[in-house]
Amino acid sequence: MPGPRTRRSTTTVLLTAATLALVTPLTSCSDDDTPSSVASKAASAYASATAEAGRQLDEIKGGIDAKNSVRLGDTETDSDGRTTVEVTAENTTDSTKSFAVQVNFKDEDGNLLDAAVVTVSDVAANKTANATARSTRDLSGEVQAEVERAVRY
Repeated sequence: MPGPRTRRSTTTVLLTAATLALVTPLTSCSDDDTPSSVASKAASAYASATAEAGRQLDEIKGGIDAKNSVRLGDTETDSDGRTTVEVTAENTTDSTKSFAVQVNFKDEDGNLLDAAVVTVSDVAANKTANATARSTRDLSGEVQAEVERAVRY
């Protein structure tokens, strides 16, 4: 049984999968590609990134749904042009727990732009702790973040 992943390893796995999912369809463009076919390929890439995030959460053994124990701050743009959001996890149990949280980044129309998984590690009993979710690429426009899934383990 695999042990819990660190924030860095979880984010690295998702970033790698998202990058491969984005680069592959976009580098295969030909003169026959239309704007709608390129958009369709991009949508497929985002679906792949979301599926990878879900797979990572599904791998956590003994985890329970903790979506109601997680809050997000306001989105910001970091110095590298990536969208970030502070994730706060509240541990209401009597022992130390960790949280894996899938954050979806969406535009003002609710369209999925990106997905990230972040781990909030070793949250003490009856305490809160923070981590930062970061988009895998530059996002433009008014970006909103929402908790898609959260697992406490």
